[in-house]
Amino acid sequence: MNLEKYLNETIEIKIDRKLGSKHPKWNFIYPINYGYLPNTLNDDGEEIDAYVLGVEEPISEFKGKCIAIIHRINDNDDKLVIVPKHKEEIRDEEIIKSTFFQEKYFKIKIIRKIKN
Repeated sequence: MNLEKYLNETIEIKIDRKLGSKHPKWNFIYPINYGYLPNTLNDDGEEIDAYVLGVEEPISEFKGKCIAIIHRINDNDDKLVIVPKHKEEIRDEEIIKSTFFQEKYFKIKIIRKIKN
């Protein structure tokens, strides 16, 4: 699925893995909020996943701007990166560092829409 249509859009996601919660299957704690875009379908057969950066407390839902896509080159489960409006300038290095707990198992590429 081409997730680029979500870039620079304001979207609302549901958080099913709150900051500080334990992954139900793997042995790690979520250092950031992680959720999904309801009523969507990604190439892995599940709803489109999203990382929320720039929010330092556990939340249940979030409305923010999609600033990037984490494209997994060796997997079919790309992720959206969502931030509050005042945090839009997060650099690629910070995205990689914040999502490393999960993305370290994959070869990734950060995709951003080119501004005209």
